[in-house]
Amino acid sequence: MAWTILLTRLVKAAIVVAALAVAPMATARDSVTLGLQLEPPGLDPTAEASAAIPAVVFPTVFEGLVHLGVGGRVEPGLATRWSVEPDGLTYVFHLRGGVRFQDGTPFDAETVKYSLERAIAPASTNPQKVALSHIDHVTVIDPLTAAIHLKAPYGSLLQVLGWPAAVMVSPASAAGNVTHPVGTGPYTVADWQRGNALTLARNPAYWGPAPHLASVIYRFIADPAAASAALKAGDIQGFPAFPAPEIIPALKAAPRFTVDVAPSEGETMLVLNNKRPPFDNVLVRRALSHAVDRQAVIQGAMFGYGDAIGSHYPPQNEGYVDLTGLYPHDVAKAKALLAEAGYPHGFTATLRVPPLPYAKRAAEIIAAQLAEAGVTVVLQDVEWATWITQVYGQHDYDMTVVAHVEPMDYDIYGRDDYYFGYSNPAYKALLARLDAAVDRGQRLDLLGEIQRTLANDAVNVFLFEYPYFGVWDTRLRDIWLPTPVQLVDLTTARFDEAAPGATGAGGPSGGRVVAWVLGLALLGAVVLAAAKAGPRYVAGRLAALLATLVAASLVIFLALQIIPGDPARVMMGMSADPAALAALRHQMGLDVPAPQRYLAWLSGLARGDFGLSYTYRVDVGGLMAERLAVTLPLTLYAVLLSTGLALVLGLLAALGAVRAQAGHRGGGVADTLLNGVAQVLIAVPNFWAGTLLALVFAATLHWFSAGGFPGWGGGLGPAFKALTLPALALAAPQAGILARVLRGELVDQMGQDYIRTARAKGLSQIQALLRHALPNACVPALTILGMQFSFLLAGGIIIENVFFLPGLGRLVFQAVAQRDLIVVQGVTVVLVFAVVTVTFLVDLANAAVDPRLKGGRRP
Repeated sequence: MAWTILLTRLVKAAIVVAALAVAPMATARDSVTLGLQLEPPGLDPTAEASAAIPAVVFPTVFEGLVHLGVGGRVEPGLATRWSVEPDGLTYVFHLRGGVRFQDGTPFDAETVKYSLERAIAPASTNPQKVALSHIDHVTVIDPLTAAIHLKAPYGSLLQVLGWPAAVMVSPASAAGNVTHPVGTGPYTVADWQRGNALTLARNPAYWGPAPHLASVIYRFIADPAAASAALKAGDIQGFPAFPAPEIIPALKAAPRFTVDVAPSEGETMLVLNNKRPPFDNVLVRRALSHAVDRQAVIQGAMFGYGDAIGSHYPPQNEGYVDLTGLYPHDVAKAKALLAEAGYPHGFTATLRVPPLPYAKRAAEIIAAQLAEAGVTVVLQDVEWATWITQVYGQHDYDMTVVAHVEPMDYDIYGRDDYYFGYSNPAYKALLARLDAAVDRGQRLDLLGEIQRTLANDAVNVFLFEYPYFGVWDTRLRDIWLPTPVQLVDLTTARFDEAAPGATGAGGPSGGRVVAWVLGLALLGAVVLAAAKAGPRYVAGRLAALLATLVAASLVIFLALQIIPGDPARVMMGMSADPAALAALRHQMGLDVPAPQRYLAWLSGLARGDFGLSYTYRVDVGGLMAERLAVTLPLTLYAVLLSTGLALVLGLLAALGAVRAQAGHRGGGVADTLLNGVAQVLIAVPNFWAGTLLALVFAATLHWFSAGGFPGWGGGLGPAFKALTLPALALAAPQAGILARVLRGELVDQMGQDYIRTARAKGLSQIQALLRHALPNACVPALTILGMQFSFLLAGGIIIENVFFLPGLGRLVFQAVAQRDLIVVQGVTVVLVFAVVTVTFLVDLANAAVDPRLKGGRRP
């Protein structure tokens, strides 16, 4: 039959095109692509506390006076040597000669003075402002010698100077480091596709040995399953902090990968509110420490990875004291202590759980263990921003599970206003003595006393030191360097041989071509439809569109104001200095009344100004334009795939149904089979379909990449190849829905009198179906198609996260998590505009097809 031959040829052509599209690519020997779970909000480690910032730019772009090696050992950095005056108040640093910033500005003692005094200035938002504020001032002795003068002896100064927050910045470029960082390091930031990837390029003027790798690409992959698929597909050659311990055994068993495991600086704890009864009773806190089985938590929450701890101190650092035996797991002892504290029958408490996989797993295990001791635990899941606001900021909690990842952060127990609620004058005295101590032996003794005091007071239930997992292509060498402040060493990393992978991200030129083509096509279609619909009808629909947008903007703004979570607190982190926090709120305009913010935002929208992103510090309009260059083609690609598949399924099923009605047995079987296929497409969740497609066609067959987007600058072929699997995942359920609607309409039309007339004139069933029934069935199908386009445009968030595509859906997901409200507002308004516009265009198309719809008249 003709239609069978045509279908066969189309399938063969599709297979040929797919085969041509999947030619393998390989990166150069001196380039590597690494995965990161979190994208940095900015690129200045002296301005924000996000751990994702130094993961990318320290010490690759920025460097400090000293460097912290494995175990926290202080090593030379931009300073070759230093000395301490006998009174402990003055540190003299001798600097390297010939060092220049990446913009050519020389590094000297004036730079040291500027960098450190800028960090402690009143308006500073430096995340370690409290620690650096021990510095009184800096003097310049000569161009290569600087002296740091302290307010009082501070024995931890050298370690603090090795942290990312203390890097050296140039006065000429410091203000722009958030988006365009300029440091003295071996790499420069060559490109940043927000939401997708960041590329580092080798600094040809670096003062030290040139790194082996000419370029390093960081791809941001939040989902653990997507990260695993990207590794297996070869899209990335390493993941320095792999987020899923449950997948580690499988990766270890694969000969393609090398897996490194090392303890981090993250002390994971069951945190107790020491100011709230019954946790203000040390006997209760000790009882909970006995009731919790650390090893069971490590096995269940971390799949056996992690080192048990008995206090707030990393096991790998110098001065560690093993106190894990102080509170052995003993339910009977826990019950006895509770009875002694006045709780013989236990009590009920709430455990607020942040959205972190290890915290969720640990919380469930701990709740079951505490129940054995008579403590009833009510688990309450909260978003991270809510956790930051309510638990950390307002101290509104009983218990929570979290890892504190800052190095040398035992000083937080000396803050009366910290969310632990712990206050002990003796402990504060120990911290003061440690600050004043310079002798190594004396400092180690004091560190031991600090650990014992926290353990004896059972401030928190100390669980385990969170492990870092490094997963690498076996050919990648000398990259793993787990120190207190960095995980990878890109100056020594190298490949034994060329490794397969994705090429670097391209520029925007291809995206502009696509945008122009799509824009011109859409404009032409609108003009033709509007001409047929008439000016009066068009004006009425445009007025309704404008009124909807204004109402939606008000609803969106009001809704976002009541969502808990402080954007400034989320950005600055848990150890933020209050003064730095206030300065950041002022910079972000969050201290302005809400009505004034709304009017300013609405006024900006009228001018096409969407505001400045709180997170990225760039124009929201430009940010959305970058993401639309991915989301819009993805949506159109999915619509084309779903329409094509639905057209084939709908036509064949309708033809089978018509033949079955005419008495042909084969027609009924075909109709039933094709309807079953459509039902399966509808039933399969698109995120599951996306995961399956990635595992089969990327991780196993290596025909496609597991995710990411190479950019339009590399050509239309690679870009559309990257969008193929996500488009298929999005299109499948929509194709099933559209196919069933189309099949029903076609069967109905084939029973009409005009079809019988056409058949009587000599047309075959296929001809009558295509020439007469199909055009009349397109009106309801067109309405469904318009609704599907709106859904795909606004609802692709899950697929964009599965395939880590830098689209609008992923942008709004990240913005909600980071409380970047200005981005959420802008994206939501754009999506509302898109939905209303698509509805408007569908109305125009329907009015053009059926003039009786103008003015709301019934057909």
